[in-house]
Amino acid sequence: MSFVLVERPREQVALVTLNRPERMNAMAFDVMIPFKEALEAIGNDNSVRAVVLTGAGRGFCSGADQTSAGPIPHTDGLTRPTIALRSMELLDEVVLTLRRLHQPVIAAVNGAAIGGGLCLSLAADIRIASTDAYFRAAGINNGLTASELGLSYLLPRAIGTSRAFEIMLSGRDVDAAEADRIGLVTRLTEPEDLLDECFDLAQRIASFSRPGVELTKRTLWSSLDASSMAQHMNQEGLGQLMIRLLTDNFEEATAARREKREPVFRDAR
Repeated sequence: MSFVLVERPREQVALVTLNRPERMNAMAFDVMIPFKEALEAIGNDNSVRAVVLTGAGRGFCSGADQTSAGPIPHTDGLTRPTIALRSMELLDEVVLTLRRLHQPVIAAVNGAAIGGGLCLSLAADIRIASTDAYFRAAGINNGLTASELGLSYLLPRAIGTSRAFEIMLSGRDVDAAEADRIGLVTRLTEPEDLLDECFDLAQRIASFSRPGVELTKRTLWSSLDASSMAQHMNQEGLGQLMIRLLTDNFEEATAARREKREPVFRDAR
């Protein structure tokens, strides 16, 4: 079974689907590695002028896979802290690869966009959401930081600082209607209309000058880059890893969810 599907639903448009619906397209490494490879191939395919990204089933992407993260490549002989660093770097590169694509990317958010899934949607250039979609910065709920994979860089730039602080620190869900109201998404559609809406927009974008579109995308992102995103993501990752390695909070959150109780977080192991 392929965990990443690439299709050509319209001329000059690529549809990339995260295809692990039984796990709500969680960010296991056997999903994210082929996803990054698919993005790199699309970036080098000059017949593709716009990209639509979505998830199979009822989720867009549910973030970290807490059950089966999959194999992490090139980690033989490494200790746990170094493996954790390499893992974070790999996921950082997925988000950066998505953002760096020559082609504009439209996230067709069909359902849950949680944690890293929210980050993937924010790394896209445009977000159109189904009325079934919802968003959550989940790290804080898992006893970690809510800052991961560029989230504390991208979310304030998308919706403003006060809203971003509140959403990230509370760990609450943002439903589709609120996401539309605060500008987290461009617009809402009925679930059955989502992909066609995105394809129509992708084809409209593809109809314009290639350098005009690519330079517009570059300058829009450049205008938002007051500091280096890669450096910022490194700081985010180190903070996330420090808490992950020095506390049992992630394990506690997972156990509490399984046992249907409230987690009890501690500051150290």
